[in-house]
Amino acid sequence: MRLIYRPARMHGLLQRLLKTTAAYQVGDVVSKAFAVLLLPIYTRHVSESQYGVAELLMTGIVLLSILIRLGIGEALVRYHYADEDQVRRDALARRATGFLLLATTVAAIPLALFAGPLSQLILDQRDPAVFRVAVLGLWTFTNLELAYALLRVDERARAYAITTLSNVLLTIALTVYLVVAQGQQARGLLLGNYGASTVVLLALWASMADRLVPRRGGADHPALHPLRRLLRFGLPTVPADASVYALNLVDRYYLFHRYGAATAGVYSIAVKLAGVTAFVARAFQYSWPPLAYSIKDDAQAARFYAFVATYYLLVTGWAVAGLLLLGRWFTRLLAAPAYFEAHTALPWLALGWALYGLFVIFVVIAGRAEVTTRNFPAAAVGLAVNVVLLIVLTPSLGIAGAGLALAGAYVAMLVAMRLLTRRLFRVDFEWTRIAQLALVLGGLSGAGELLLPTSGAAGFVSRALLALALPLVLGLTGFYRPEERALLRTLPARLRGAARAGRS
Repeated sequence: MRLIYRPARMHGLLQRLLKTTAAYQVGDVVSKAFAVLLLPIYTRHVSESQYGVAELLMTGIVLLSILIRLGIGEALVRYHYADEDQVRRDALARRATGFLLLATTVAAIPLALFAGPLSQLILDQRDPAVFRVAVLGLWTFTNLELAYALLRVDERARAYAITTLSNVLLTIALTVYLVVAQGQQARGLLLGNYGASTVVLLALWASMADRLVPRRGGADHPALHPLRRLLRFGLPTVPADASVYALNLVDRYYLFHRYGAATAGVYSIAVKLAGVTAFVARAFQYSWPPLAYSIKDDAQAARFYAFVATYYLLVTGWAVAGLLLLGRWFTRLLAAPAYFEAHTALPWLALGWALYGLFVIFVVIAGRAEVTTRNFPAAAVGLAVNVVLLIVLTPSLGIAGAGLALAGAYVAMLVAMRLLTRRLFRVDFEWTRIAQLALVLGGLSGAGELLLPTSGAAGFVSRALLALALPLVLGLTGFYRPEERALLRTLPARLRGAARAGRS
């Protein structure tokens, strides 16, 4: 079905999506940019094995955080829009924040007490100090994610950008001091990250005191979205979210214990370099649900979901093609020679992150129908496929096989999710144009990888020119519709006007 565009409405939705996505990207863009720019320093002060230790713990923190949250953040985002009364929204925020503070504190105490044996189990070495820093990271990261969610549902894009940017700059300063000046390696990477985040979390809670501290004598609306209802919505999302994120842990855990910490460290550098698609996927993950749920008309929502999916694939697919063509040069430029093998996994990890953004669209489709139980079977299929492909591919392909396993797992998960959600809420995706993207972006970049030089100035220039030409080739194939070209031409002016209005 061809999309029926209503220009004014489409302009407004795109303006909101791009404005909030840009705001949510500010901190992540700066973080990814500095993380990449500082790789030449970090990779010369942190050994491959110590880098592998830090990255394994950081990834594990996110997975355990998903389990501890019990879906309370997802429920907050969903039910924030059920009532426009600000007093009741504040009661919902207090309920969610108080529950999560209690849950994270209860979980952190035994983890810190048994840090010695747990570190031996997870890292194959006893290091209670570095494990306790990771426990602090778990407590801080989990609570900070919910605090950020409060800013997102209110669409306080400017406050979100300032907060995340402050976190990034403080993290960079503290991490560089601990790693370079103090030589703390894995501990410095962890403490720099989560020590700074703890400061930001406390400051953010203080700034939200009027919302999070109940007014004296005021009713807390116990009948509105009681905790059991929030958990009834959120709990079914936990197995799916955990399974999806386990895709980002199982490969590193497998490489760490099967091939050694150094191999996992090199693979983690490839993950860092794939950040160009990772930060787009993460920003989309944050900005998309509030906007998608706020569209009340189902027909308009379905059309917009399909349109966004197409252009999301255009942006991320172009980035993946660029990394396939130029990954060798980026790796040589940004990492110490010991980490050069990372370029072999780079494009496949980038593709995996790009596909993750599509999964977010399907999660919203299920959430719109309040049938979140459908997410887990698809995520379980993806996790199972990832494990099988890791075992099959890594012996011959090394870390490139791990990257391919991740991309294959996301493909399997998306197919399963499509089958499970297509009758819940119908979205007619633009399959013809999606096929155009695959043929042009995938076909030409793959041909360039096989046929163009892999070193020297001639190789870099020819590959860079091909990467830049890909959107133009899409235009020659008739990919862009007239109404879309008109929409995109006027969108920058509208965004500038919105930015001026926001500053005034």
